[in-house]
Amino acid sequence: MPESRAEKVPTSAARRLRGFRLHLVGYFVVAAVCVVINRMFTPETVWFVWPMVGWGPVLALHVAYVMGLFGTPGPR
Repeated sequence: MPESRAEKVPTSAARRLRGFRLHLVGYFVVAAVCVVINRMFTPETVWFVWPMVGWGPVLALHVAYVMGLFGTPGPR
């Protein structure tokens, strides 16, 4: 039996989770690129951790949002 249109439309939670997955993939890709650039051009200075540390709290906030810890605003 074919799926109805309502089953094909992602729910709000599914969209938030998909957005988080993209954010997490972007975090690891950028971190990997930073490590490679750091090791190629300035191996004596370890600076690649700073973008990772700076981006970490933002990623943690995104996790909290996906988990629903912020709640949703009520109707006005």
